[in-house]
Amino acid sequence: MNIKYKFIYKTRPLDLWELSMYSIYGSLLGTVNIIFTVALIILNVKFFMTVNIVLKAIMIIGVSLFTIIQPILIYLKAKKQVEQLLQEITLSFDDKYMYVNTDGQTSSIPWNKINKIIKKPTLLVIQSSSQHGFILSNKVLGSFRNEFYNFLVSKLNNSL
Repeated sequence: MNIKYKFIYKTRPLDLWELSMYSIYGSLLGTVNIIFTVALIILNVKFFMTVNIVLKAIMIIGVSLFTIIQPILIYLKAKKQVEQLLQEITLSFDDKYMYVNTDGQTSSIPWNKINKIIKKPTLLVIQSSSQHGFILSNKVLGSFRNEFYNFLVSKLNNSL
């Protein structure tokens, strides 16, 4: 076992929140959210001074729905999810496997069992199945981010 990279991390609510926000705003749902918010801003600018207090409150809530309320709710959900996760995870990588160590137990995942690598501006996600993955933030990766990403892609391509 010739370890090339090793990262110790604990998933934070912010990591899950960022992943969720990237997922939402990179999809059709995000496009609808943006169009709805822009339309409500235009309506607010045009009609805010001419409507009664109840409609003003509804207009403010409408604009806040996708800009404030939704991100807060997603963060609260992420916070609950993190409470259920294992505390600290050590991920190690060599030419044949990704090793996952939690609470002194190590499992090895061969490269051909890794589904995909997701690269976002602030994190990398290594997906071992459609429901399971490992989130590595830029804070954890540090200056190795690009080098490590290239390593992952090469291992994934070689395992196909």
